[in-house]
Amino acid sequence: MSELILHHYPTSPFAEKARLLLGFKGLSWRSVNISPVMPKPDLTALTGGYRKTPVLQVGADVYCDTALMARRLEQEKALPAFFPEGQEMITATFAAWVDSVVFQHAVSLVFQPASVAVRFGKLSPEAIKGFLADRAGLFSGGSATRLSAEQARHQWPTIMARLEQQLQREQGDFLFGEPSIADFALAHSLWFLKATHVTSPLVDAYPAVSAWFGRVMGFGHGAFSEMTSEEALEVARNATPAALPDEQFDEPNGFEVGQQVVVAATDYGVDPVAGELLFAGSEELILRREDERVGVVHVHFPRFGFRIEAQ
Repeated sequence: MSELILHHYPTSPFAEKARLLLGFKGLSWRSVNISPVMPKPDLTALTGGYRKTPVLQVGADVYCDTALMARRLEQEKALPAFFPEGQEMITATFAAWVDSVVFQHAVSLVFQPASVAVRFGKLSPEAIKGFLADRAGLFSGGSATRLSAEQARHQWPTIMARLEQQLQREQGDFLFGEPSIADFALAHSLWFLKATHVTSPLVDAYPAVSAWFGRVMGFGHGAFSEMTSEEALEVARNATPAALPDEQFDEPNGFEVGQQVVVAATDYGVDPVAGELLFAGSEELILRREDERVGVVHVHFPRFGFRIEAQ
């Protein structure tokens, strides 16, 4: 079985989500550190242009978006489950809401001037300017709109008060009782805020939330070892993509296997990836791509939050 390779960088909140997913499952993995900003030539050789962080590579199969990574890791090791039996809908839907709405608030709060001054205090003005310009590009062209810091500050107490109440009344130690994808989706946005003393009080002021956060972070990141991006490309080049899923599904918009298509996120980071459609299921889209540096790879996208168009 191929190794799990995570392409990420330390301060990425969604990468922290992925690292916690791996830790919860108790999985071993390889760590490839990538640049926080474009260009990312080694990563895009694998993805075909998808630029969000993180990306999970398993041999010659490349998984985009942490929502889909969770489902792939569930195949790798069934228990403990991200989607507990009988709670599949509620945990997945809550996670999707958190990854959009709560994360959007966290971004606005983190990138308010007082927070930026602390978070990037050791960087040169040119480096800060370059990072913020990259993020402006990341959040342009999609459906996601940046909340003003004022609106985020206005609405944040409501989100946290509801969460505090839920955790105070929950019979288990986690959201919805037992740990699930819901916990890891929420934790990474709070982890993002806790990185500096400017935004950490937005989490620390809530005792039940703070205790729950500590329990989630306690799962750790699993066992990992470093790998270079060149080594990861070589793994893909020497591997054969896994067999396609065995799912009968009627594609609602008439796209057919073998068709040349483009897939892209709809919210932000909307850089398109072109390839041959190999599979379209209820949760997943798979494209076949060929790159001179990696050979043939299968790039996997979630259906939810992504669009598909004829090329």
